[in-house]
Amino acid sequence: MKLCLTSTGPDPDSKLDARFGRCAYFLIFDSETGKVLEKFENPASEAAHGAGIQAAQTVMGKKPDAVITGNIGPNASSVLANAGIKVYPFAGFEGSLKDTLIAFKESPPEAADGPTVEGHFGQPE
Repeated sequence: MKLCLTSTGPDPDSKLDARFGRCAYFLIFDSETGKVLEKFENPASEAAHGAGIQAAQTVMGKKPDAVITGNIGPNASSVLANAGIKVYPFAGFEGSLKDTLIAFKESPPEAADGPTVEGHFGQPE
């Protein structure tokens, strides 16, 4: 499975970012091998508004099977759901991306059926 994780930094030892639309980076992994397939800065992280939608559109273009993040707002959730991309919330998880992948493989959470937070999670979306 091709998984896109929100990240505070550009490598697998970085922490999972709790925010989808305003995360610093996205890393895409092969869930079977744990190999990083792609990493890129989130172009929406500093957007004045619409960060969730912009980030979701960017991720959608990479065609992952699923996204793992801390939380996701209503706009980003809607964009990803319409694209058939599942979102797995790891709210409160403080580990590295490597740790997140291990936790996901050992005991995957239920896919979110909508947003996990209201819009404007800490900053305007």
